[in-house]
Amino acid sequence: MSKKSKKLLNEALRLSAKEREALAGELFESLGAADPDAERAWQAEVARRVAELDSGKIKPIPWNKARRMIFGDKDGSAQS
Repeated sequence: MSKKSKKLLNEALRLSAKEREALAGELFESLGAADPDAERAWQAEVARRVAELDSGKIKPIPWNKARRMIFGDKDGSAQS
């Protein structure tokens, strides 16, 4: 990362979470148009998952349990 990039990053990190989120979105969009078919597929998948949660068909898993399932750690404190 160049000095200019590091300076910009340090300035961005001083923004509020909401401002950083907006900035990240704008930067991501600046990288070019996403594949429209992939974007539609992701939107459909997200809608399907939200509907399953809303209907009670599936139940969310608390992060500490999910982390144990993913990383196999006993106390949920594994370092990645």
